Amino acid sequence: MRLTIQKAAPKAAETISYSIPAFRLEGILVWFAAFKNHIGFYPRTDAIRVFKKELSPYKVAKGSVQFPFDRPLPLALVSRIVKFRVKQNLGKKKH
Repeated sequence: MRLTIQKAAPKAAETISYSIPAFRLEGILVWFAAFKNHIGFYPRTDAIRVFKKELSPYKVAKGSVQFPFDRPLPLALVSRIVKFRVKQNLGKKKH
């Protein structure tokens, strides 16, 4: 997960936010954390809405998704979501 996020957002800085790992580029891009049965991925509400169909096989909440450990991580999808968030954050900077 971490390497996929790094590759999708190479200029982002790693940080800790809300006591979990996060990546920052003109604001927080995404958070992620391992739990007992899943990896929590927190790309904010806009990303969950935009990628709703692709995230439908997973447990999704307003700004988060759970990727269970008993299934392969959808790393290509994670990469697309991170790139979407990069565009969002960089777009805010221009205004």
